[in-house]
Amino acid sequence: MEQVATQDTELDLTDPRQAKEHKLAQLREKGINPYPPKFDRTHQALEIQEKYESLEDGAETEDIVRVAGRIMANRNNGMFIDLMDTSGKIQIFCHKQSMDEEALAQLELYDIGDIIGAVGTMRRTPRGELSVRCTETMMLTKSLLPLPNKHEGLSDVETRYRQRYVDLIVNEESKNVLLTRSNILRFLREYLNNSGAIEVETPMLQPIMGGASAKPFITHHNALDSDFYMKVAAELYLKRLLVGGLADHVYEIGRYFRNEGISIKHNPEFTGAEGNVLYADYTDMMDLVEDMIGGAVEHVHGTRKIAFGDKEIDFSSPWKRASMCDLIVEYTGLDFMAVETAEEAIELAKTKGVHVDLNSNWGQVVAEVFDERCEEKMVQPTHVMDLPMEVSPLAKPKEDNPRLVERFETYINGWEIANAFSELNDPKIQYERFKEQVAQGEAGDEEAQMLDADYITALEYGLPPNGGWGIGIDRLVMLLTNSSNIRDVICFPTLKPKKD
Repeated sequence: MEQVATQDTELDLTDPRQAKEHKLAQLREKGINPYPPKFDRTHQALEIQEKYESLEDGAETEDIVRVAGRIMANRNNGMFIDLMDTSGKIQIFCHKQSMDEEALAQLELYDIGDIIGAVGTMRRTPRGELSVRCTETMMLTKSLLPLPNKHEGLSDVETRYRQRYVDLIVNEESKNVLLTRSNILRFLREYLNNSGAIEVETPMLQPIMGGASAKPFITHHNALDSDFYMKVAAELYLKRLLVGGLADHVYEIGRYFRNEGISIKHNPEFTGAEGNVLYADYTDMMDLVEDMIGGAVEHVHGTRKIAFGDKEIDFSSPWKRASMCDLIVEYTGLDFMAVETAEEAIELAKTKGVHVDLNSNWGQVVAEVFDERCEEKMVQPTHVMDLPMEVSPLAKPKEDNPRLVERFETYINGWEIANAFSELNDPKIQYERFKEQVAQGEAGDEEAQMLDADYITALEYGLPPNGGWGIGIDRLVMLLTNSSNIRDVICFPTLKPKKD
């Protein structure tokens, strides 16, 4: 075991951390700041690759560049170093023909994982590798922990999520997924802004939980000595803005919080997009959602047909449109429109092995049967229309059948991706719907909505006819990146805290 005595203790140089600490000390002894405040970079790796693409093998230029990045490979005792920046990789060529002895000696203090700057001229090696012929290098950040083995990568899934910073360094696929996520969000904003929509912000802390059926997170505001609910939806606030006449189309892309279980499709903190459009109904929202999602697919992939796992999903319009009850008949043979009471619906569900809470109403039974027996079959994009009124307290009733509402949920790959409806704007009906939700909450439904009296007041001032839409961004990104786990598309997914 090689040991080196220091002022305070002995270092074991076979230990990667201690070996790095020793090199850090040597840099400081040489008067080199291993964490300088700035480096004047002139080019990223991709810019260089593009600019000198036509440089012939063996050719050199007098063009001076200044590059910086993380050392990912070090060959021939530092003669060839691979630097990785956010755009890609560039090779650094360090040779005695262009560097003095002191500069070459400093290379011995560099490790894989360190971040360095390099100055030099551009050349292409006889083997065709574009390189920077260095005249000098600078330590910019000395790393103290070793990177995972480059052949094995960061294979432990739990560590990938807990230490996303390491995951991004060594797993190119993870980086590409998150960059695609950013690209999708950029497209959605441009699509909406170009259509004339106005982006707004609604409160994260809300005194009344509403806008969606979900179990909320509750937090306490000390100065006000009041409990608040973390936002489960933006809808009620967006519609208040329509009452005020802010714009014809308002939307928000932001964070939402639902106190539910964690799965490959669920993260309690997630990103959603919601909007409301004046003088539109749910059929208009189908067109909007279809065009927006289809456009995002084409923007990312250049086509509206993509692979997900072993399936091909076709996002080309028109998408299938069918009522929830018709789809239940198609896939189970159960006709819930033929029964009137909750008791009858519960007994009908039992014939297909779907056991629901005996306190469920007719609409809740219908929704549960669809979730258990039909949802996974919606592989190709499908707008599931005309949901039961009891599970849609904010949607406008269908004129020809008040048991149902003008609402749809969009399913792709068996996942709910979007939710939209013709918004209920009759304050008296909305008040009665809220009271029904309160009763369900008192009966034990933790996801029932609350009575928002101020929202009723807003409706009494007059909310124009409008359609509302919502899209789950995380699941959309999963689809467009062929990711089977929602944690793969979130930079920092929610994880159970580690105990010391």
